Amino acid sequence: MYKNYDIIIVGSGVAGLYAALHLDAAFRVLVLSKGEVAVSNSSLAQGGISAVIDTENDSCETFISDTLKAGGNQNNLQNLTIMVEQSRAEIENLVGLGVDFDRDKSGNLALALEGGHSKKRIVFHRDSTGSEVTNTLVKRVRERSNITLLENAHLLNLEKLDGFFTLNINNNCYISPTCILATGGIGGVYNYTTNSPSATGDGIYFAHKIGAVIKDLSLVQFHPTAFANANDFQSERFLISEAVRGEGAYLLNCNGERFMQNYDARLELAPRDVVSRSILAEQNRTGSAEFFLDLRHKNGEYIQSRFPQIHAKLLTCNIDMTQEPVPIYPCQHYIMGGIETGGNGETAVSGLYAAGECSCTGVHGNNRLASNSLLEALVFSRRAATHINANAPRNFSAEIQLKIPPGATPTNIDYAPIRTELRNIMQRAYFITPDYAEIRKNLPRIAEIKQLLESENLVLTPELIETKALATTAYLILS
Repeated sequence: MYKNYDIIIVGSGVAGLYAALHLDAAFRVLVLSKGEVAVSNSSLAQGGISAVIDTENDSCETFISDTLKAGGNQNNLQNLTIMVEQSRAEIENLVGLGVDFDRDKSGNLALALEGGHSKKRIVFHRDSTGSEVTNTLVKRVRERSNITLLENAHLLNLEKLDGFFTLNINNNCYISPTCILATGGIGGVYNYTTNSPSATGDGIYFAHKIGAVIKDLSLVQFHPTAFANANDFQSERFLISEAVRGEGAYLLNCNGERFMQNYDARLELAPRDVVSRSILAEQNRTGSAEFFLDLRHKNGEYIQSRFPQIHAKLLTCNIDMTQEPVPIYPCQHYIMGGIETGGNGETAVSGLYAAGECSCTGVHGNNRLASNSLLEALVFSRRAATHINANAPRNFSAEIQLKIPPGATPTNIDYAPIRTELRNIMQRAYFITPDYAEIRKNLPRIAEIKQLLESENLVLTPELIETKALATTAYLILS
């Protein structure tokens, strides 16, 4: 069985949904969600979206300068300029779509400060901006008769044949001349991550497999303030938003002392990579991995109204952030590298686009500035849609059947131990800073795992694809 679409979008976070909404209504569009549509890295984003809104006190030049500083001046300046100059327009567009951003007493968009920013420029919806934006976009997508949203859709294979893409989705064949990969991050390759369980690098794996360029995958960002619950052994860690430090929270060591003054003049508002490295340095100095985020000196009612989700979540763990410091520790959060794209989301493979965290536009440089991720997803997914509107074929039709590879009866294996081994290797070899001895020691083992997964006659399942993606991602990062 096969189904034709003009455009297939793999991923239902902000990048995938926003692209779908900006495609011409004449296109037949399929949006694939790996699980339930509400589960994505986008929906987990707490802080907000960076934008130049207050033009009396902020400017595009200042925003660009802050982003360059955070990224070590390794940013793609052309794409960064595009992103910043489009920031206000994207926020206005979201408001028009119905996104409920917080307002100040005058009814204007409320603006917050976050680490690495020199001005208040973060628009937000309390401490659940990603969820508010994603839910609104899902509503609008469901209103479009030309867009089909398919949940629990597992991409088992992606190939390009005769100028069009064939996608094996749940062992059904889907065909399209244009494909957008918006599959999110790679958090599943680490023991501890703020990412959703669906973030296993699938899009990067398939793009690499069909010849796209994968760039700067070693630029992994570790967030300094993930909740460190001593009784929680889950891989996914609850994030304590950057906005909490933006509201004045202190970082404390095991002795209850502030320590950032010993490492950076920006104190708690230094960029994420600086704060994470400072925590490691302080750990080496004190011999303790206990760290805390303290907001007790702020008004308790304000804390609860500003951070209702974080406050409520911590209460379930018997921690009241208005009365006591919150235990935190860095963990994997984001990937700056990914599928290399141009300014319109185009990749080295004709007809293949990428947007969001799985892409590499270069706007972040070596380290992403807080709240720039949703902005990048918005700007470049819309630009990809605009480019597709002008260039992609319409009313596409082709006939093809899934090819079942010949051979012996497929076998199945337990992927859990392999995934655990990969995560343990990554945690040892590259946590905040790379350990080159561990990398050299373990790269041959990861290569061996990759070869095993590719050579064995294994049953084609979502677990196999995710494990292949994790092994490929781990190999590309460390190599």
